[in-house]
Amino acid sequence: MNQQTIRKPVSLEGIGLHSGKQVSLTLLPAPTNTGIVFRSTDGDVVPAAPESVVDSHYATTIGRNGFRVQTVEHLLAAAAGLGIDNLTVEIDGSEVPAGDGSAKPFVAILNAAGRVTQGAPRRPVSIPYPIRVGTGGRWLSIVPSKTFRISYTLDNDHPAIGTQVLSCVPTEKAFAEEFAAARTYGFLDHVGMLRRIGLARGGSLENTVVVAKSGVLNGLRYRDEFVRHKILDLIGDLCLLGRPVLGHVIARNAGHALNFELVLAIQRALGLERRPVGATAPAWAALPASGLTPATATA
Repeated sequence: MNQQTIRKPVSLEGIGLHSGKQVSLTLLPAPTNTGIVFRSTDGDVVPAAPESVVDSHYATTIGRNGFRVQTVEHLLAAAAGLGIDNLTVEIDGSEVPAGDGSAKPFVAILNAAGRVTQGAPRRPVSIPYPIRVGTGGRWLSIVPSKTFRISYTLDNDHPAIGTQVLSCVPTEKAFAEEFAAARTYGFLDHVGMLRRIGLARGGSLENTVVVAKSGVLNGLRYRDEFVRHKILDLIGDLCLLGRPVLGHVIARNAGHALNFELVLAIQRALGLERRPVGATAPAWAALPASGLTPATATA
């Protein structure tokens, strides 16, 4: 299967979930082997790549030379879920718009943009050896599989969440119908702390599932929306690798920081040096599709 980009530019604007600031972005077609690249209105560029990540607590933030873009994971999940390999994201602020707190708005504008099949082949990374990060009750592993599969267990002692378990093969259809609309969530009693450290300033009942002591304040789109959003975030963070992954990810209570650890562990297992920030083509573009060898695989 060949790489894909979008057919025409599309735009979206809204409030940043953490910054609380108004921001607008435009998605543009991009050449083969570009990956997903963010560009400021001043011309600063940062690729969505492991070496660009500057923070992975509460959200995934990428940056270079003072240009930072926060909360990129829902847009990246939408691109990965729809099979969009190459994309330029022009943005006039420091955070991707929150929309409704899910990937659904990004799926909508990407579908409106249409798709173009490009001349270069897509080169998925196949995982032939287990890789694991995390300890105790919070961990992620990826094991060999001919398809991309995620099996996720979320445990939380709040009765509105409890234990939620879901295993899926996130095809384009499944992603769009079963995961894209799952919203980010937060706990009402954490809001004060988050805002004191400069986060959740744009959070509201319009873009976050809010969990209070009495239960969910604004209803659920899915009975297990919490674990579905965790899967959505994981898909977005894995998109930082720049190539589709063939492997079975097994997760328990992970978050952005652990997702990023898994991305780095896969990158190390591939035996690759980090590519320079701003490079347009992934350093592993010439590797065979399997990517891993017995000599370079690590647990």
